[in-house]
Amino acid sequence: MEDQMRAEIPYAEIAETLKKSLDLRGSPVAVKLAKSPEGIPEGVGPIDETVRHCQMITRARLNGEIFYATADKHVCMGGGWALGLKELTPSLRSGEFYYKLGKFESWAACMRTIRQVPHVPELETYATVYAPLEKTPFDPHVVVIVAEPRAMLKLAQTTLYQLGGRIGSTMAGIQSVCADATALPYLSGNVNYSLGCDGSRRFSGIEDNELVMGIPAEILPEFARALPIVTAAPGSVK
Repeated sequence: MEDQMRAEIPYAEIAETLKKSLDLRGSPVAVKLAKSPEGIPEGVGPIDETVRHCQMITRARLNGEIFYATADKHVCMGGGWALGLKELTPSLRSGEFYYKLGKFESWAACMRTIRQVPHVPELETYATVYAPLEKTPFDPHVVVIVAEPRAMLKLAQTTLYQLGGRIGSTMAGIQSVCADATALPYLSGNVNYSLGCDGSRRFSGIEDNELVMGIPAEILPEFARALPIVTAAPGSVK
């Protein structure tokens, strides 16, 4: 299988640490951006319907499903584009799409936003692959977590545990699960936090009291090591 990690990572153990330390509703979700058919893990089948990336995250997160999705299974054009599966449509490129949804004062405002959305190069991805982290049969590129603000606080503190500093997350209130929590960590190698978006909350079951974030898979072991220390610290809110 293409694009495997050189080091073996104990995903099930890390998933248990994340779920226990954060009291998660559901599982962290392993996501891989396969560049070719050879990148699909053996034994993993295609999703059985056409839905959105954020809905696919939910199916792995809450239902424990493992599957892959090629471009034709991604109904959301913005999500498919952000993940490198599709080309940007003229209506998104010009600003027309989000203008018609009433989210911007002008086409130009929408155009400026779209031009800054993190996205994998167009048509570079053959398929997206999903699994709950504790059962993943593949090395993911990104792990997506949906959680309440208190858990996100602990994740933010964990992000800074080793080196300190500040967190500079980026978001636009659109394309949160696809661009903010998947494409950006994949492209940058940095953790990113997002408030969610209307689409993901409407279609994928992300609740009003939940936020979303993505972690590059390479840093998972150090992240999981630090998380129990942070959550058990004397000054930590329980």
